[in-house]
Amino acid sequence: MIAESIFLLPNGTFVVELVVVAVILYLVTKYILPPLNKAMESRQEKIRTSLEAADAARAEAAAADDERAAVLADARDRAREIVATAQATADQVKAESAGRGQVEYERIVAMAQEEVATARQRAIDEASARIGEVVFELVTKIVGREVDQAAHQDLVREAVAALNDQAQRGVGR
Repeated sequence: MIAESIFLLPNGTFVVELVVVAVILYLVTKYILPPLNKAMESRQEKIRTSLEAADAARAEAAAADDERAAVLADARDRAREIVATAQATADQVKAESAGRGQVEYERIVAMAQEEVATARQRAIDEASARIGEVVFELVTKIVGREVDQAAHQDLVREAVAALNDQAQRGVGR
């Protein structure tokens, strides 16, 4: 009975249990583990392909983002060029308009000066023609007798010329 009391010694139950465990292990390794391993490998392959696809998509997205940034930078550069060209054109048109305006101003001022000079000369001519008559009438009244206008024509011309010179010097100041 001592042998029975030592629980570490194998008995008949132990041998049966050992055989059952060995059979179960054999069945599990022969029939259950291969499909499980195949399913796990298939799942690992799917995960690996998904990760590779995700990496490829990430790389494509980064490339597309870089391309978008390049296109956007190019569009900004073109917009700056267009604005610069428009500004240069506007400045050129403005300068041309200012030049044409200055030329037109100078033309109008020159025309006005010519008209003023012509009007002044006409007024001087009219005044000098009329002044001779007025002087003779005045001399006739002062002297009290008839003065021969034909005889004193040279004196009248000199007086009118002197008045013209004074008028021109006075207006020319």
